[in-house]
Amino acid sequence: MTAPSRLRLDRAALVDNWCALARMSGTAACGAAVKADGYGLGARAVVTHLAAAGCRDFFVATWAEAAALGELEAPLSVLHGVRAEDLEQALHGHARPVLNTAAQVRRWREAGGGACDVMVDTGMNRLGISPADVHAGLLDGLTIDTLMSHLACADEDAAMNARQRQALAGLAGRTAARRLSLANSAGIALGGDYAFDLTRPGLALYGGVSRGEFAAIIRPVVTIEAQVLQVRRVPAGAPVGYNATWTSRRDSDVAIVNLGYADGYRRALSDRGTAFVSGSAVPVIGRVSMDLTALDVTDCPIGEGEWVAFDTDLARVSAASGVSQYELLTGLGARFERRWT
Repeated sequence: MTAPSRLRLDRAALVDNWCALARMSGTAACGAAVKADGYGLGARAVVTHLAAAGCRDFFVATWAEAAALGELEAPLSVLHGVRAEDLEQALHGHARPVLNTAAQVRRWREAGGGACDVMVDTGMNRLGISPADVHAGLLDGLTIDTLMSHLACADEDAAMNARQRQALAGLAGRTAARRLSLANSAGIALGGDYAFDLTRPGLALYGGVSRGEFAAIIRPVVTIEAQVLQVRRVPAGAPVGYNATWTSRRDSDVAIVNLGYADGYRRALSDRGTAFVSGSAVPVIGRVSMDLTALDVTDCPIGEGEWVAFDTDLARVSAASGVSQYELLTGLGARFERRWT
């Protein structure tokens, strides 16, 4: 059965984005964050395509996400570490935990765990052990692949970026870690000093533009497409949709398409979104509802059963809606058919 809404996913754009980020990473390896089901695209397919392109480091958030991917030839790290409930899977599975707390370090050590990664908090105050704990010997004796931290303000030219970089650099040689890692997508654009041994892009892989340096480099990967359910003639002065937020100024043709906020097309795009009919832009009119969205197609004829595409520029859609590019991607729902091209 063919779904009435779909995501057209551009494999070449995904791979090109990773290759561009790998070049920007210089001598550092370039990994890929594939948490949240590959930022909504489908993690298994993303891993398959990027591994074929040469990516050798993947990151998920939870052990459930790791299990969903199954066995991989490339290393996989679980960013949320290892709870007591995760220990059996972590000890016998194919992924490494990223240890985040002193309790997790003790749990892993006492269980006789092998190779791991460790997150150090260099100022974000989210996850991670402190640099002081590292200097005090908390990690001594652990087999650590990657000692990592995470930038809080990489999408801005903030003084905090340099402080975090200096804090991680100050730990070089203090542990047996094989690699140091700091830069996310935006961090890669900050320059070679932030790359260390491994970069961990996420958003930019999937077409997100978090800094101006990416504007001419990163390609859109996701196109939302939806089928027209009905085209109706709306007379001048008549409203469309919930709460009558849009009123026709002329006799108008309105296409009702099979897409709504239950699919992840955000209600914040009511009266602000853009779709395309045969390449011509048409506006979203009225409130985006749970399952339906209305478009003014008066100047772009289209018929029932035909397909429309929605704006692929994540930065532009984010600006129009006030919703972050991350949320626009990870909110894409299960009702979409996902088609890689």
